[in-house]
Amino acid sequence: METQAKQGVACKKKNGQGTNAKKNKAVVKAKSFQQIQMLDISSVFPDPKQPRKTFDEKSLQMLAQSIAEHGVLQPITVRKEGDGHIIVMGERRFRACKLAGQPTIPAILKEYGEHEILEVQIIENLQRRDVEPTEEAEAIQFLLERYGPTEIAKRLGRSENYVRQRIKLAGLIEGFKQFVRDGKMTLSLGIAVALFEPGEQRMLLESLEGDFQEHRIKRMVESRTFDLTKSCFDVTDKTLVPKAGSCDVCPFNAANQGNLFGDGKMVCTRTACFENKKARTFMQLLKRVKKDGLRLVPNVSKYWVEEEQNQWVMAQMENQGLEVHLTNELDILNEPVKPTMERIREEHCHFEYTEEELGEFLAEALESFTEEKEAWDNALDNGFDKGILLDTDTYLTHTIFVKVREVVTGESSGVRSLEKRRMAECTPEEQIVKINTRELRKKEIENNNQFKEVVDMIRETDYIDRKTSLTVDEMVAISVSMFENNIGFHDQRKHFERFLGNDAMLSKEELVKQLKRDFKKEIFYRLIRFLLTRQVHLGESNHTNNLTNQTFYTAMKPYFKEKIVAIEKTYADKCQKREARIKERVKALEEQANALKG
Repeated sequence: METQAKQGVACKKKNGQGTNAKKNKAVVKAKSFQQIQMLDISSVFPDPKQPRKTFDEKSLQMLAQSIAEHGVLQPITVRKEGDGHIIVMGERRFRACKLAGQPTIPAILKEYGEHEILEVQIIENLQRRDVEPTEEAEAIQFLLERYGPTEIAKRLGRSENYVRQRIKLAGLIEGFKQFVRDGKMTLSLGIAVALFEPGEQRMLLESLEGDFQEHRIKRMVESRTFDLTKSCFDVTDKTLVPKAGSCDVCPFNAANQGNLFGDGKMVCTRTACFENKKARTFMQLLKRVKKDGLRLVPNVSKYWVEEEQNQWVMAQMENQGLEVHLTNELDILNEPVKPTMERIREEHCHFEYTEEELGEFLAEALESFTEEKEAWDNALDNGFDKGILLDTDTYLTHTIFVKVREVVTGESSGVRSLEKRRMAECTPEEQIVKINTRELRKKEIENNNQFKEVVDMIRETDYIDRKTSLTVDEMVAISVSMFENNIGFHDQRKHFERFLGNDAMLSKEELVKQLKRDFKKEIFYRLIRFLLTRQVHLGESNHTNNLTNQTFYTAMKPYFKEKIVAIEKTYADKCQKREARIKERVKALEEQANALKG
Protein backbone atom coordinates (compact mmCIF):
# COMPACT_ATOMS: atom_id res chain seq x y z
CA MET A 1 0.00 0.00 0.00
CA GLU A 2 2.78 2.32 1.02
CA THR A 3 4.57 1.60 -2.22
CA GLN A 4 1.43 2.25 -4.27
CA ALA A 5 0.90 5.55 -2.44
CA LYS A 6 4.44 6.66 -3.17
CA GLN A 7 4.01 5.73 -6.82
CA GLY A 8 0.76 7.75 -6.92
CA VAL A 9 2.44 10.80 -5.45
CA ALA A 10 5.31 10.41 -7.91
CA CYS A 11 2.80 10.10 -10.74
CA LYS A 12 0.99 13.26 -9.63
CA LYS A 13 4.27 15.15 -9.38
CA LYS A 14 5.25 13.96 -12.83
CA ASN A 15 1.94 15.04 -14.33
CA GLY A 16 2.18 18.33 -12.52
CA GLN A 17 5.63 18.97 -13.92
CA GLY A 18 4.49 18.07 -17.40
CA THR A 19 1.56 20.48 -17.06
CA ASN A 20 3.86 23.27 -15.90
CA ALA A 21 6.28 22.62 -18.81
CA LYS A 22 3.43 22.83 -21.30
CA LYS A 23 2.20 26.02 -19.68
CA ASN A 24 5.70 27.54 -19.90
CA LYS A 25 5.97 26.68 -23.59
CA ALA A 26 2.56 28.16 -24.23
CA VAL A 27 3.58 31.35 -22.46
CA VAL A 28 6.76 31.63 -24.59
CA LYS A 29 4.74 31.11 -27.75
CA ALA A 30 2.18 33.63 -26.60
CA LYS A 31 4.89 36.17 -25.83
CA SER A 32 6.52 35.59 -29.20
CA PHE A 33 3.15 35.90 -30.91
CA GLN A 34 2.34 39.07 -29.00
CA GLN A 35 5.61 40.64 -30.15
CA ILE A 36 4.44 40.52 -33.79
CA GLN A 37 2.53 43.77 -34.11
CA MET A 38 1.09 45.80 -36.95
CA LEU A 39 2.85 49.13 -36.43
CA ASP A 40 1.86 52.42 -37.97
CA ILE A 41 4.55 52.89 -40.59
CA SER A 42 4.92 56.54 -39.60
CA SER A 43 6.14 55.43 -36.15
CA VAL A 44 8.95 53.29 -37.63
CA PHE A 45 12.33 54.81 -38.47
CA PRO A 46 15.56 53.49 -40.03
CA ASP A 47 18.58 53.25 -37.72
CA PRO A 48 21.02 56.09 -38.62
CA LYS A 49 23.89 53.82 -37.49
CA GLN A 50 22.80 50.99 -39.77
CA PRO A 51 25.96 49.82 -41.63
CA ARG A 52 24.05 49.20 -44.86
CA LYS A 53 24.01 52.37 -46.96
CA THR A 54 23.15 51.21 -50.49
CA PHE A 55 19.83 49.82 -51.79
CA ASP A 56 19.16 48.79 -55.38
CA GLU A 57 16.22 50.89 -56.57
CA LYS A 58 15.11 48.39 -59.23
CA SER A 59 14.88 45.49 -56.75
CA LEU A 60 13.09 47.76 -54.24
CA GLN A 61 10.41 48.55 -56.84
CA MET A 62 9.95 44.82 -57.52
CA LEU A 63 9.63 44.10 -53.79
CA ALA A 64 7.12 46.97 -53.43
CA GLN A 65 4.95 45.42 -56.17
CA SER A 66 5.07 42.04 -54.41
CA ILE A 67 4.12 43.61 -51.06
CA ALA A 68 1.21 45.51 -52.66
CA GLU A 69 -0.11 42.20 -53.99
CA HIS A 70 0.74 39.71 -51.21
CA GLY A 71 1.66 41.80 -48.17
CA VAL A 72 4.83 41.53 -46.08
CA LEU A 73 5.57 37.80 -45.70
CA GLN A 74 8.31 38.24 -43.07
CA PRO A 75 7.98 40.85 -40.29
CA ILE A 76 10.74 43.32 -39.65
CA THR A 77 12.56 43.47 -36.28
CA VAL A 78 12.43 46.69 -34.28
CA ARG A 79 13.42 48.07 -30.90
CA LYS A 80 11.50 50.63 -28.87
CA GLU A 81 12.85 54.17 -28.67
CA GLY A 82 10.69 56.94 -27.19
CA ASP A 83 7.26 56.96 -28.83
CA GLY A 84 8.55 55.27 -31.97
CA HIS A 85 10.43 52.19 -33.15
CA ILE A 86 13.91 51.89 -34.68
CA ILE A 87 14.52 49.20 -37.30
CA VAL A 88 17.08 46.55 -36.34
CA MET A 89 16.51 44.22 -39.32
CA GLY A 90 14.35 44.69 -42.39
CA GLU A 91 15.01 48.24 -43.62
CA ARG A 92 14.67 47.06 -47.24
CA ARG A 93 11.14 45.69 -46.51
CA PHE A 94 10.31 48.95 -44.71
CA ARG A 95 11.41 51.03 -47.72
CA ALA A 96 9.43 48.80 -50.08
CA CYS A 97 6.32 49.16 -47.86
CA LYS A 98 6.57 52.94 -48.08
CA LEU A 99 6.94 52.73 -51.86
CA ALA A 100 3.84 50.48 -51.97
CA GLY A 101 1.91 53.02 -49.84
CA GLN A 102 1.27 50.57 -46.97
CA PRO A 103 -0.06 52.34 -43.82
CA THR A 104 1.19 49.59 -41.44
CA ILE A 105 3.99 47.04 -41.30
CA PRO A 106 4.27 43.78 -39.30
CA ALA A 107 7.11 43.92 -36.79
CA ILE A 108 8.69 41.89 -34.00
CA LEU A 109 9.64 43.99 -30.98
CA LYS A 110 12.89 42.93 -29.29
CA GLU A 111 15.25 44.26 -26.67
CA TYR A 112 19.00 44.37 -27.31
CA GLY A 113 22.13 45.11 -25.31
CA GLU A 114 24.25 48.15 -26.11
CA HIS A 115 26.68 46.32 -28.40
CA GLU A 116 24.31 43.70 -29.81
CA ILE A 117 22.38 45.89 -32.27
CA LEU A 118 25.20 46.73 -34.66
CA GLU A 119 26.51 43.17 -34.64
CA VAL A 120 23.06 41.75 -35.45
CA GLN A 121 22.60 44.29 -38.26
CA ILE A 122 26.00 43.56 -39.70
CA ILE A 123 25.57 39.79 -39.71
CA GLU A 124 22.05 40.11 -41.15
CA ASN A 125 23.33 42.38 -43.93
CA LEU A 126 26.36 40.22 -44.69
CA GLN A 127 24.21 37.13 -45.16
CA ARG A 128 22.62 38.80 -48.18
CA ARG A 129 24.14 38.12 -51.63
CA ASP A 130 23.77 41.62 -53.08
CA VAL A 131 25.82 43.52 -50.50
CA GLU A 132 28.20 46.14 -51.92
CA PRO A 133 31.82 44.84 -51.51
CA THR A 134 33.40 47.87 -49.77
CA GLU A 135 30.41 48.17 -47.42
CA GLU A 136 30.74 44.46 -46.70
CA ALA A 137 34.48 44.93 -46.07
CA GLU A 138 33.89 47.70 -43.52
CA ALA A 139 31.28 45.58 -41.74
CA ILE A 140 33.56 42.54 -41.52
CA GLN A 141 36.33 44.80 -40.24
CA PHE A 142 33.98 45.75 -37.37
CA LEU A 143 33.32 42.08 -36.56
CA LEU A 144 37.06 41.48 -36.50
CA GLU A 145 37.19 43.34 -33.17
CA ARG A 146 35.15 40.48 -31.65
CA TYR A 147 35.92 37.38 -33.73
CA GLY A 148 38.73 35.88 -35.80
CA PRO A 149 38.37 35.36 -39.60
CA THR A 150 37.51 31.66 -39.12
CA GLU A 151 34.65 32.41 -36.70
CA ILE A 152 33.33 35.22 -38.93
CA ALA A 153 33.32 32.85 -41.91
CA LYS A 154 31.25 30.32 -39.94
CA ARG A 155 28.73 32.94 -38.81
CA LEU A 156 28.27 34.26 -42.35
CA GLY A 157 28.33 30.92 -44.14
CA ARG A 158 31.23 32.10 -46.30
CA SER A 159 34.69 30.71 -46.95
CA GLU A 160 37.57 31.96 -44.83
CA ASN A 161 39.37 33.12 -47.98
CA TYR A 162 36.30 35.22 -48.88
CA VAL A 163 36.36 36.86 -45.44
CA ARG A 164 40.10 37.55 -45.67
CA GLN A 165 39.50 39.20 -49.05
CA ARG A 166 37.03 41.61 -47.53
CA ILE A 167 39.29 42.29 -44.52
CA LYS A 168 42.06 43.32 -46.87
CA LEU A 169 39.65 45.36 -49.04
CA ALA A 170 38.72 47.37 -45.93
CA GLY A 171 42.25 48.79 -46.06
CA LEU A 172 41.49 50.76 -49.24
CA ILE A 173 41.38 54.53 -48.81
CA GLU A 174 38.15 56.30 -49.77
CA GLY A 175 39.06 57.36 -53.33
CA PHE A 176 39.87 53.79 -54.40
CA LYS A 177 36.78 52.46 -52.59
CA GLN A 178 34.67 54.76 -54.77
CA PHE A 179 36.25 53.24 -57.89
CA VAL A 180 35.15 49.79 -56.60
CA ARG A 181 31.62 51.05 -55.79
CA ASP A 182 31.29 52.55 -59.27
CA GLY A 183 32.28 49.22 -60.82
CA LYS A 184 35.40 50.72 -62.39
CA MET A 185 37.95 48.82 -60.33
CA THR A 186 37.87 45.02 -60.01
CA LEU A 187 38.05 43.46 -56.57
CA SER A 188 41.38 41.77 -57.36
CA LEU A 189 42.96 45.09 -58.35
CA GLY A 190 41.38 46.77 -55.30
CA ILE A 191 42.90 44.13 -53.03
CA ALA A 192 46.29 44.60 -54.72
CA VAL A 193 46.15 48.35 -53.97
CA ALA A 194 44.87 47.70 -50.43
CA LEU A 195 48.07 45.81 -49.62
CA PHE A 196 49.89 49.16 -49.61
CA GLU A 197 49.92 51.46 -46.60
CA PRO A 198 47.48 54.43 -46.67
CA GLY A 199 50.28 56.93 -47.37
CA GLU A 200 51.39 55.04 -50.48
CA GLN A 201 47.77 54.64 -51.58
CA ARG A 202 47.26 58.41 -51.34
CA MET A 203 50.30 59.00 -53.56
CA LEU A 204 48.93 56.51 -56.11
CA LEU A 205 45.52 58.18 -56.02
CA GLU A 206 46.90 61.71 -56.38
CA SER A 207 48.95 60.68 -59.41
CA LEU A 208 45.71 59.62 -61.17
CA GLU A 209 44.37 63.18 -60.84
CA GLY A 210 40.79 62.00 -60.30
CA ASP A 211 40.58 59.68 -63.33
CA PHE A 212 40.40 55.89 -63.07
CA GLN A 213 43.13 54.47 -65.30
CA GLU A 214 43.40 50.72 -64.85
CA HIS A 215 46.61 50.28 -66.86
CA ARG A 216 48.39 53.00 -64.83
CA ILE A 217 47.27 51.52 -61.52
CA LYS A 218 48.50 48.08 -62.57
CA ARG A 219 51.86 49.51 -63.63
CA MET A 220 52.20 51.40 -60.34
CA VAL A 221 51.31 48.27 -58.34
CA GLU A 222 53.90 46.24 -60.26
CA SER A 223 56.58 48.91 -59.73
CA ARG A 224 55.96 48.82 -55.97
CA THR A 225 55.98 45.05 -55.54
CA PHE A 226 58.95 42.73 -55.34
CA ASP A 227 59.29 39.01 -56.01
CA LEU A 228 60.69 37.66 -52.75
CA THR A 229 61.81 34.44 -54.41
CA LYS A 230 64.41 36.54 -56.25
CA SER A 231 65.53 38.66 -53.29
CA CYS A 232 69.18 38.99 -52.28
CA PHE A 233 68.41 38.15 -48.64
CA ASP A 234 67.05 35.18 -46.70
CA VAL A 235 63.28 35.69 -46.38
CA THR A 236 63.24 33.64 -43.16
CA ASP A 237 65.82 35.87 -41.44
CA LYS A 238 64.22 37.55 -38.41
CA THR A 239 67.32 39.53 -37.45
CA LEU A 240 68.02 41.46 -40.68
CA VAL A 241 65.46 44.13 -39.74
CA PRO A 242 64.26 43.03 -36.27
CA LYS A 243 61.22 45.35 -36.20
CA ALA A 244 59.97 43.95 -39.50
CA GLY A 245 60.75 40.30 -38.75
CA SER A 246 61.01 37.63 -41.42
CA CYS A 247 59.29 37.97 -44.80
CA ASP A 248 57.81 34.46 -44.78
CA VAL A 249 55.33 35.44 -42.03
CA CYS A 250 55.03 39.17 -42.80
CA PRO A 251 51.46 40.50 -43.43
CA PHE A 252 52.82 42.58 -46.33
CA ASN A 253 53.83 39.37 -48.12
CA ALA A 254 51.02 38.65 -50.60
CA ALA A 255 51.40 34.91 -49.97
CA ASN A 256 50.13 35.56 -46.42
CA GLN A 257 46.98 37.29 -47.68
CA GLY A 258 45.10 34.07 -48.44
CA ASN A 259 46.35 34.00 -52.05
CA LEU A 260 44.39 37.20 -52.69
CA PHE A 261 47.10 38.86 -54.74
CA GLY A 262 50.20 37.72 -56.59
CA ASP A 263 48.73 34.29 -57.45
CA GLY A 264 49.95 32.88 -54.15
CA LYS A 265 53.56 33.91 -54.81
CA MET A 266 55.79 35.53 -52.20
CA VAL A 267 55.42 39.15 -53.28
CA CYS A 268 56.48 42.03 -51.01
CA THR A 269 54.22 45.10 -51.05
CA ARG A 270 56.16 47.25 -48.61
CA THR A 271 58.73 49.15 -50.66
CA ALA A 272 60.55 50.85 -47.80
CA CYS A 273 61.04 47.62 -45.84
CA PHE A 274 62.21 45.67 -48.90
CA GLU A 275 64.75 48.36 -49.82
CA ASN A 276 65.92 48.54 -46.20
CA LYS A 277 66.57 44.79 -46.13
CA LYS A 278 68.38 45.02 -49.46
CA ALA A 279 70.61 47.82 -48.19
CA ARG A 280 71.43 45.98 -44.97
CA THR A 281 72.27 42.83 -46.91
CA PHE A 282 74.61 44.87 -49.11
CA MET A 283 76.35 46.44 -46.08
CA GLN A 284 76.77 42.98 -44.54
CA LEU A 285 78.26 41.80 -47.83
CA LEU A 286 80.82 44.62 -47.75
CA LYS A 287 81.95 43.62 -44.26
CA ARG A 288 82.09 39.93 -45.18
CA VAL A 289 84.24 40.36 -48.30
CA LYS A 290 86.58 42.65 -46.37
CA LYS A 291 86.89 40.13 -43.54
CA ASP A 292 87.37 37.14 -45.88
CA GLY A 293 89.76 38.94 -48.23
CA LEU A 294 87.52 38.54 -51.28
CA ARG A 295 87.37 40.94 -54.22
CA LEU A 296 83.91 42.44 -54.71
CA VAL A 297 83.16 43.36 -58.31
CA PRO A 298 80.13 45.56 -59.09
CA ASN A 299 78.76 44.51 -62.47
CA VAL A 300 79.37 47.97 -63.95
CA SER A 301 81.17 48.80 -67.19
CA LYS A 302 82.55 52.20 -68.16
CA TYR A 303 79.35 52.92 -70.13
CA TRP A 304 77.16 52.78 -67.01
CA VAL A 305 79.52 54.18 -64.40
CA GLU A 306 77.64 57.50 -64.11
CA GLU A 307 74.34 55.85 -63.15
CA GLU A 308 73.28 57.12 -59.70
CA GLN A 309 72.81 53.63 -58.21
CA ASN A 310 76.20 52.50 -59.52
CA GLN A 311 77.86 55.60 -58.11
CA TRP A 312 76.29 54.93 -54.70
CA VAL A 313 77.44 51.28 -54.65
CA MET A 314 81.01 52.21 -55.56
CA ALA A 315 81.06 54.98 -52.95
CA GLN A 316 79.99 52.52 -50.23
CA MET A 317 82.73 50.12 -51.29
CA GLU A 318 85.32 52.91 -51.05
CA ASN A 319 83.98 53.88 -47.61
CA GLN A 320 84.81 50.35 -46.47
CA GLY A 321 88.31 50.62 -47.95
CA LEU A 322 87.53 48.19 -50.79
CA GLU A 323 89.22 48.57 -54.17
CA VAL A 324 86.80 49.39 -57.00
CA HIS A 325 87.30 48.25 -60.60
CA LEU A 326 84.97 48.37 -63.58
CA THR A 327 84.29 45.08 -65.34
CA ASN A 328 86.14 46.19 -68.48
CA GLU A 329 89.31 46.53 -66.37
CA LEU A 330 89.11 42.91 -65.19
CA ASP A 331 89.46 39.33 -66.36
CA ILE A 332 86.50 37.47 -64.87
CA LEU A 333 85.93 33.73 -64.72
CA ASN A 334 82.40 32.46 -64.08
CA GLU A 335 81.96 28.87 -62.96
CA PRO A 336 81.14 26.90 -66.15
CA VAL A 337 77.97 24.82 -66.41
CA LYS A 338 78.23 21.46 -68.10
CA PRO A 339 76.15 21.46 -71.31
CA THR A 340 73.42 18.88 -71.95
CA MET A 341 71.52 17.84 -75.06
CA GLU A 342 68.37 19.38 -73.58
CA ARG A 343 70.06 22.79 -73.30
CA ILE A 344 71.51 22.47 -76.80
CA ARG A 345 68.00 21.84 -78.16
CA GLU A 346 66.67 24.91 -76.30
CA GLU A 347 69.46 27.11 -77.68
CA HIS A 348 68.84 25.96 -81.28
CA CYS A 349 65.06 25.53 -81.12
CA HIS A 350 64.44 28.25 -83.75
CA PHE A 351 66.14 26.20 -86.47
CA GLU A 352 65.53 22.70 -87.75
CA TYR A 353 68.69 20.73 -87.05
CA THR A 354 69.14 16.97 -87.35
CA GLU A 355 70.10 14.90 -84.33
CA GLU A 356 73.54 14.49 -85.85
CA GLU A 357 74.03 18.26 -86.13
CA LEU A 358 72.80 18.78 -82.56
CA GLY A 359 75.27 16.10 -81.46
CA GLU A 360 78.08 18.08 -83.09
CA PHE A 361 76.99 21.22 -81.27
CA LEU A 362 77.02 19.29 -77.99
CA ALA A 363 80.53 17.95 -78.67
CA GLU A 364 81.81 21.50 -79.34
CA ALA A 365 80.11 22.79 -76.18
CA LEU A 366 81.63 19.98 -74.11
CA GLU A 367 85.08 20.79 -75.50
CA SER A 368 84.67 24.46 -74.51
CA PHE A 369 83.37 23.40 -71.10
CA THR A 370 86.47 21.29 -70.49
CA GLU A 371 88.73 24.27 -71.24
CA GLU A 372 86.66 26.63 -69.07
CA LYS A 373 86.56 24.08 -66.23
CA GLU A 374 90.33 23.69 -66.34
CA ALA A 375 90.76 27.50 -66.20
CA TRP A 376 88.30 27.65 -63.28
CA ASP A 377 90.04 24.85 -61.33
CA ASN A 378 93.49 26.43 -61.80
CA ALA A 379 92.42 30.06 -61.42
CA LEU A 380 94.34 30.68 -58.17
CA ASP A 381 97.54 29.27 -59.67
CA ASN A 382 97.17 31.64 -62.63
CA GLY A 383 97.03 34.85 -60.58
CA PHE A 384 93.26 35.11 -60.12
CA ASP A 385 91.65 36.05 -56.82
CA LYS A 386 88.44 34.73 -55.30
CA GLY A 387 85.71 37.24 -55.90
CA ILE A 388 81.99 38.00 -55.89
CA LEU A 389 80.13 39.60 -58.80
CA LEU A 390 77.42 42.00 -57.60
CA ASP A 391 74.33 43.12 -59.49
CA THR A 392 74.02 46.77 -58.43
CA ASP A 393 70.20 46.84 -58.82
CA THR A 394 69.15 43.64 -57.05
CA TYR A 395 72.31 43.03 -54.94
CA LEU A 396 72.21 39.41 -56.08
CA THR A 397 75.68 37.86 -56.17
CA HIS A 398 77.55 34.84 -57.46
CA THR A 399 81.07 33.52 -57.00
CA ILE A 400 83.76 34.34 -59.57
CA PHE A 401 87.52 34.39 -60.01
CA VAL A 402 88.91 37.78 -60.97
CA LYS A 403 92.20 39.36 -62.03
CA VAL A 404 93.06 43.01 -62.74
CA ARG A 405 94.34 43.42 -66.28
CA GLU A 406 97.90 44.68 -66.52
CA VAL A 407 98.22 48.13 -68.08
CA VAL A 408 101.31 48.22 -70.28
CA THR A 409 101.59 51.95 -70.91
CA GLY A 410 100.65 55.11 -69.06
CA GLU A 411 101.29 56.50 -65.61
CA SER A 412 98.39 54.59 -64.10
CA SER A 413 100.31 51.33 -64.52
CA GLY A 414 102.95 52.36 -62.02
CA VAL A 415 100.39 53.74 -59.59
CA ARG A 416 98.31 50.58 -59.71
CA SER A 417 101.25 48.26 -59.24
CA LEU A 418 102.44 50.43 -56.34
CA GLU A 419 99.03 50.11 -54.68
CA LYS A 420 99.23 46.33 -54.93
CA ARG A 421 102.69 46.11 -53.36
CA ARG A 422 103.21 45.86 -49.62
CA MET A 423 104.97 48.70 -47.79
CA ALA A 424 108.06 46.56 -47.03
CA GLU A 425 108.56 45.95 -50.76
CA CYS A 426 108.62 49.69 -51.58
CA THR A 427 111.49 52.16 -51.64
CA PRO A 428 111.39 55.08 -49.15
CA GLU A 429 110.17 57.38 -51.94
CA GLU A 430 107.45 54.90 -52.88
CA GLN A 431 106.46 54.53 -49.23
CA ILE A 432 105.97 58.32 -49.04
CA VAL A 433 103.72 58.14 -52.11
CA LYS A 434 101.69 55.30 -50.56
CA ILE A 435 101.36 57.16 -47.24
CA ASN A 436 100.20 60.37 -48.95
CA THR A 437 97.79 58.46 -51.17
CA ARG A 438 96.25 56.70 -48.16
CA GLU A 439 95.95 60.01 -46.31
CA LEU A 440 94.13 61.59 -49.23
CA ARG A 441 91.74 58.65 -49.33
CA LYS A 442 91.13 58.88 -45.56
CA LYS A 443 90.30 62.57 -45.94
CA GLU A 444 87.83 61.74 -48.74
CA ILE A 445 86.13 59.17 -46.55
CA GLU A 446 86.01 61.63 -43.62
CA ASN A 447 84.56 64.31 -45.89
CA ASN A 448 81.95 61.82 -47.11
CA ASN A 449 80.97 60.95 -43.55
CA GLN A 450 80.97 64.59 -42.44
CA PHE A 451 78.74 65.63 -45.34
CA LYS A 452 76.31 62.77 -44.74
CA GLU A 453 76.06 63.69 -41.05
CA VAL A 454 75.29 67.32 -41.93
CA VAL A 455 72.63 66.31 -44.50
CA ASP A 456 70.98 63.85 -42.09
CA MET A 457 70.94 66.51 -39.36
CA ILE A 458 69.31 69.13 -41.63
CA ARG A 459 66.68 66.69 -42.87
CA GLU A 460 65.59 66.12 -39.28
CA THR A 461 65.06 69.87 -38.66
CA ASP A 462 62.21 72.19 -39.74
CA TYR A 463 64.40 73.81 -42.42
CA ILE A 464 61.89 73.34 -45.26
CA ASP A 465 59.13 74.97 -43.20
CA ARG A 466 61.00 78.27 -42.85
CA LYS A 467 59.05 81.23 -44.20
CA THR A 468 62.00 83.55 -44.89
CA SER A 469 62.98 84.48 -48.46
CA LEU A 470 65.65 82.39 -50.16
CA THR A 471 69.20 83.63 -49.58
CA VAL A 472 71.69 84.06 -52.42
CA ASP A 473 73.53 80.96 -51.17
CA GLU A 474 70.31 78.93 -51.37
CA MET A 475 69.53 80.22 -54.87
CA VAL A 476 73.10 79.41 -55.99
CA ALA A 477 72.76 75.90 -54.53
CA ILE A 478 69.41 75.14 -56.19
CA SER A 479 70.62 76.64 -59.48
CA VAL A 480 73.70 74.40 -59.54
CA SER A 481 71.58 71.42 -58.47
CA MET A 482 69.13 71.99 -61.34
CA PHE A 483 71.98 72.59 -63.79
CA GLU A 484 73.90 69.42 -62.89
CA ASN A 485 71.02 67.03 -62.22
CA ASN A 486 68.21 68.07 -64.58
CA ILE A 487 69.84 69.54 -67.68
CA GLY A 488 71.62 67.32 -70.19
CA PHE A 489 75.08 67.95 -71.58
CA HIS A 490 73.81 69.29 -74.92
CA ASP A 491 71.40 71.78 -73.31
CA GLN A 492 74.05 72.89 -70.81
CA ARG A 493 76.33 73.90 -73.69
CA LYS A 494 73.52 75.35 -75.81
CA HIS A 495 71.61 77.43 -73.24
CA PHE A 496 73.99 77.88 -70.27
CA GLU A 497 77.45 77.86 -71.80
CA ARG A 498 79.11 80.23 -69.31
CA PHE A 499 77.06 79.41 -66.23
CA LEU A 500 79.97 77.76 -64.38
CA GLY A 501 82.66 79.89 -66.04
CA ASN A 502 85.65 78.64 -68.01
CA ASP A 503 88.34 78.54 -65.32
CA ALA A 504 88.99 74.82 -64.88
CA MET A 505 91.77 75.56 -62.36
CA LEU A 506 89.39 76.80 -59.69
CA SER A 507 88.70 74.54 -56.72
CA LYS A 508 85.09 73.71 -55.85
CA GLU A 509 85.20 76.16 -52.92
CA GLU A 510 86.59 78.97 -55.12
CA LEU A 511 84.04 78.23 -57.82
CA VAL A 512 81.17 78.52 -55.32
CA LYS A 513 82.54 81.86 -54.11
CA GLN A 514 82.70 83.09 -57.71
CA LEU A 515 79.15 81.93 -58.41
CA LYS A 516 77.89 83.73 -55.30
CA ARG A 517 79.75 86.91 -56.20
CA ASP A 518 78.52 87.02 -59.82
CA PHE A 519 75.08 85.48 -59.18
CA LYS A 520 72.05 87.16 -60.72
CA LYS A 521 68.45 86.18 -60.05
CA GLU A 522 67.95 86.22 -63.83
CA ILE A 523 70.06 83.06 -64.04
CA PHE A 524 67.86 81.38 -61.43
CA TYR A 525 64.70 82.43 -63.33
CA ARG A 526 66.22 81.21 -66.60
CA LEU A 527 66.90 77.76 -65.15
CA ILE A 528 63.36 77.57 -63.74
CA ARG A 529 61.81 78.58 -67.05
CA PHE A 530 63.99 76.15 -68.97
CA LEU A 531 62.79 73.30 -66.73
CA LEU A 532 59.17 74.42 -67.17
CA THR A 533 59.49 73.86 -70.92
CA ARG A 534 61.05 70.41 -70.42
CA GLN A 535 58.90 68.85 -67.72
CA VAL A 536 55.53 68.85 -69.47
CA HIS A 537 53.97 65.49 -70.37
CA LEU A 538 53.31 64.72 -74.04
CA GLY A 539 51.70 61.78 -75.84
CA GLU A 540 48.41 60.77 -74.20
CA SER A 541 48.68 63.68 -71.74
CA ASN A 542 47.58 67.20 -72.66
CA HIS A 543 46.41 70.47 -71.13
CA THR A 544 42.88 69.14 -70.50
CA ASN A 545 43.71 65.91 -68.62
CA ASN A 546 47.01 66.62 -66.84
CA LEU A 547 47.58 69.12 -64.03
CA THR A 548 51.27 69.76 -64.86
CA ASN A 549 50.34 70.53 -68.46
CA GLN A 550 47.36 72.68 -67.48
CA THR A 551 49.43 74.91 -65.18
CA PHE A 552 52.14 75.22 -67.85
CA TYR A 553 49.53 76.19 -70.46
CA THR A 554 48.09 78.86 -68.14
CA ALA A 555 51.54 80.22 -67.27
CA MET A 556 52.52 80.61 -70.93
CA LYS A 557 49.40 82.46 -72.10
CA PRO A 558 50.40 85.92 -70.81
CA TYR A 559 53.70 85.71 -72.73
CA PHE A 560 52.48 84.17 -75.99
CA LYS A 561 48.78 85.03 -76.06
CA GLU A 562 48.54 85.84 -79.80
CA LYS A 563 50.46 82.73 -80.90
CA ILE A 564 48.54 80.44 -78.55
CA VAL A 565 45.19 81.94 -79.62
CA ALA A 566 46.18 81.40 -83.28
CA ILE A 567 47.02 77.72 -82.59
CA GLU A 568 43.78 77.27 -80.62
CA LYS A 569 41.80 78.78 -83.51
CA THR A 570 43.39 76.38 -86.01
CA TYR A 571 42.33 73.37 -83.96
CA ALA A 572 38.91 74.85 -83.18
CA ASP A 573 38.24 75.36 -86.93
CA LYS A 574 39.22 71.74 -87.63
CA CYS A 575 36.94 70.57 -84.82
CA GLN A 576 33.98 72.66 -86.09
CA LYS A 577 34.35 71.33 -89.62
CA ARG A 578 34.54 67.76 -88.36
CA GLU A 579 31.50 68.22 -86.10
CA ALA A 580 29.55 69.75 -88.99
CA ARG A 581 30.32 66.69 -91.16
CA ILE A 582 29.28 64.36 -88.35
CA LYS A 583 26.05 66.32 -87.84
CA GLU A 584 25.16 66.01 -91.54
CA ARG A 585 25.94 62.30 -91.53
CA VAL A 586 23.79 61.70 -88.41
CA LYS A 587 20.93 63.70 -89.91
CA ALA A 588 21.04 61.59 -93.10
CA LEU A 589 21.01 58.38 -91.07
CA GLU A 590 18.04 59.60 -89.00
CA GLU A 591 16.11 60.36 -92.21
CA GLN A 592 16.87 56.84 -93.52
CA ALA A 593 15.68 55.33 -90.22
CA ASN A 594 12.41 57.35 -90.32
CA ALA A 595 11.84 56.32 -93.92
CA LEU A 596 12.17 52.65 -93.02
CA LYS A 597 9.69 53.08 -90.16
CA GLY A 598 7.20 54.74 -92.48
